[in-house]
Amino acid sequence: MKYNQVILVVFVIAVVFSIGFFAHQQKKIIISRVKDMPIQTKTENSLNQDNKPQQKPQPVQTATTPAEIVWANKNTKQVVFTFDAGAGAQSLDAILTILEKYNLKATFFLTGKWAEKNSEGTKKIATAGYEIFNHTYSHPYLTKISDEQIIDELTKTEVIINSLTGKIAKPYFRPPYGDRNQHARDVAAGVGYQSVYWTIDAWDWRESEGVTAEQVKSRILDNLKPGTIYLMHIGDNITGQILDGVFSQILGQGYQINPLSVSVK
Repeated sequence: MKYNQVILVVFVIAVVFSIGFFAHQQKKIIISRVKDMPIQTKTENSLNQDNKPQQKPQPVQTATTPAEIVWANKNTKQVVFTFDAGAGAQSLDAILTILEKYNLKATFFLTGKWAEKNSEGTKKIATAGYEIFNHTYSHPYLTKISDEQIIDELTKTEVIINSLTGKIAKPYFRPPYGDRNQHARDVAAGVGYQSVYWTIDAWDWRESEGVTAEQVKSRILDNLKPGTIYLMHIGDNITGQILDGVFSQILGQGYQINPLSVSVK
C-alpha cells in the first residue's frame, strides 16, 4: 500500500471515532436532563388538560322576590281604591262616571277571561287613563296549581290586556281570593310581578250573602287611615251605589285618593 493511501485510511478512522465519541456524549447529556425533569402525575394532567385551568360550576342566579304590598305610603294622608274584575261588570259604568266626576285615578286588576268577555269595558278603563294590572287569567287558587300554570295564568293575561289596550299589565298582580304563599310569589316574581294584597276588604262581593250597601260603606269609612288600600269589585251592585258618597266623605276629611303606583312611592 502506498504512503498516501495509508494516510487516508488513518484519517477516515479518526473521523469515524470522533463522530461516535461526540454522539455518546450527547446521549449522556440528554439522559441526565430527562432524569432531572419533574414528573407530571395523572391527577395533575386531568386537572390541566390542554393547559387550561378547570372552571368551577357557577351558582344559579335567582330572582329576588319583592315584598308584598299591603299598605300604601302611610306618611301621606292618602288612600287607594283598587277594583278587581273577574266575574260581572254591573258597577263598571258607575265607577268610571264617579271617578271622572271627582277627577280621580284608580287602579284595576283584571282577569284575562274578564277582559276577553268585556273587551269594550277594558278599553274604556284604559282610555280613561286608569291603571290596569294582572289578576291572572282564570282566577285560580295559586297555591293549588303548578309553577307552569301560574306563569301561564299571568303571561296569557298580559298578552290579552296588551292586545286590547296597548298597556303592560306589570309590575303588579293580585292573587285571586288572596290565595298565595311565598313560593307562588317567587314564581310570579320570576316573570316580573310583585304581589299586591289589600289593607281592607270592603265586602262588596258579599252582596249575595246579605251584606248591605250601608255595611260596606261603614266598613270603608270606619277603617279610614293613611295608606289604606281598599279592595272593591266591578261585578256587584253595591260598589256603584255607594262610591259617590264614600269619595265625598273621604275627600272631605282631607285625604287624597291616589292610584297604586303613585301611592307606594
